[in-house]
Amino acid sequence: MRWLCAAIFLASCSTATPPATATFSAPTPTLTLLAPTQTATSLPTSLPTSTQTATPIPCDPLTADFCISAGGILFQRPILPPNNDQVDRIYPYASTERGTRDPHHGVEFVNPLGTPVYTAGAGVVIFAGPDDVAIYSPWRMYYGNLVVIEHENNLFTLYAHLSKIVVQAGETVKAGEQIGEVGQSGVAIGSHLHFEVRRGDVEDYSSTMNPELWLTPRPSFGMLAFALFDAEMRFQRAAITLEQRSDADEILNVYYLETYHRSLALGEENAAIGDLPAGRYRLAFIYNGKMYERQIEVESGKRTDVVIIAR
Repeated sequence: MRWLCAAIFLASCSTATPPATATFSAPTPTLTLLAPTQTATSLPTSLPTSTQTATPIPCDPLTADFCISAGGILFQRPILPPNNDQVDRIYPYASTERGTRDPHHGVEFVNPLGTPVYTAGAGVVIFAGPDDVAIYSPWRMYYGNLVVIEHENNLFTLYAHLSKIVVQAGETVKAGEQIGEVGQSGVAIGSHLHFEVRRGDVEDYSSTMNPELWLTPRPSFGMLAFALFDAEMRFQRAAITLEQRSDADEILNVYYLETYHRSLALGEENAAIGDLPAGRYRLAFIYNGKMYERQIEVESGKRTDVVIIAR
């Protein structure tokens, strides 16, 4: 099996999906288009190169308790300090907040209106403006004011609910360049940035991947990717507890995560969490009445993979 090497604020996205047969509509937000910082250009034949980390440490998570790798192509965060650059833990990727919301296709960075938003990586802007034609989701104005950037390796990043946009379609951008400001346009309750990573067909609403596995960890933090399979290697669901332990085996922190909603369990993992402090952890969950647990490690700047086959 090939493994791709690549937490608390109020969540604020839509709480219900419009019926498939209905025409979705939302109040059209006011969009402020500022003067672009660069001259628009045509799509280049060769896209700017993303940052590639060191070669992963060889390991097969099917035969090991856990594997640690250096990661793959990682993006920088679209929100930078001193503003809130942490992913919202109430409504993470592929979660439904206990069945009260639609499966989340991205992650949220909760910040005040007007907080600068930056490109996660170099690329070309392929969309910048109101999401009023329903290209990137089944419903018009779902994302509100939206910027979509194409990167190398058929990767795309989406920045939604913006209050201002400062780039235009066709423009080449560098990593860390400002592209807009946080808002609450489209289907949004409260001011925040909705951020997505897609691969393949960018107009396919289900082509998303968990952004937490594509964002460079903050200093002294790592990330965890988890996969739970049955004996036929089909993804299974569980509620997972992560306990960070000291050398004296004292509990330092506790994190909770759930496996992805089945509609988004399409990759090589079905649970993930970023921004885990480096250290030792006990991972535990109950499946079919049986307790499963692993003692694992998380290293600064790296990715830990855990695969469990429940029998």
